[in-house]
Amino acid sequence: MAKLRIMVSRHSAFYSPLIGAVAAGFLKSEGFEPTYAVVPPGKSVAELVSAGEIDVAQSAVSGTFTALDKGQQPKVVHFAQINERDGFFIAARHPDAHFTWDKLAGKRVLVDAIGQPLAMFKYAAHKMGLDYNKIVVIKAGSPDEMDTAFRRGQGEYIHQQGPYPQQLQKEDIGHIVASVGKAIGPVAFSSLISTREWIQSEAAKAFTRAYRKSRKWANEAMASEIASKETEYFPKIDRDVLTETIRFYQGLGTWGGDIAIQKAHYETALDVFLHGKVISKRQPYEQVVVPPPA
Repeated sequence: MAKLRIMVSRHSAFYSPLIGAVAAGFLKSEGFEPTYAVVPPGKSVAELVSAGEIDVAQSAVSGTFTALDKGQQPKVVHFAQINERDGFFIAARHPDAHFTWDKLAGKRVLVDAIGQPLAMFKYAAHKMGLDYNKIVVIKAGSPDEMDTAFRRGQGEYIHQQGPYPQQLQKEDIGHIVASVGKAIGPVAFSSLISTREWIQSEAAKAFTRAYRKSRKWANEAMASEIASKETEYFPKIDRDVLTETIRFYQGLGTWGGDIAIQKAHYETALDVFLHGKVISKRQPYEQVVVPPPA
């Protein structure tokens, strides 16, 4: 079996196509012995891929936008889409069947204030007619630290990826009131990166065959089946919560379509980052994205 080193920037059910490639045996069927890990604090997946320490990683085209905007030429390229929607939710202290985004004005919100999640949140607020500057933003740190802070009573709302707000809801601590993905619509959110050299290899072709099958499975299989394969990756999450989260992502269209990164979705991602003033100009699609290995 060939070793295959996979690393993710974040760990969430949102990345089920990649987790499933490992957990459901798609990579094993192509002759791989894969490892799956979350990037260590203080490191970036792009650095580790560039250094040859890992083979494939979960990242986002926006990471390359910011590097190019600074005049840097990254060694990595994006070759396949994981998610075509934002996967974050807003949860409130109390149920609110009539929630509208303007209710966040003047409220204390634990916002995931790092890079892409923050840029997407600001863009969603803009699309929903809310001035982001009217929110009382609480920056509590990492996703785990945010979750702990909300459980301890900080904030009136929290901004998280699934399945963590779903687990809060299960425990009657928080209640999901909005999906950022619904507010924004199709966008190039998360993608797979590697070096141009690796993408030319036979290993890359074998990986892509397995990944294509896994993403189709994540989109079409019963959510309960996917959750049963992935449950060991989420030891603190109830199985029914994981199932519900996956079912929502399927219904949102998160993993639909081909694995190739669509240019229209890429352009929307540029709109998001220009709106947030994270970048100063549009970067050419061809400089960031390559087709999936044949």
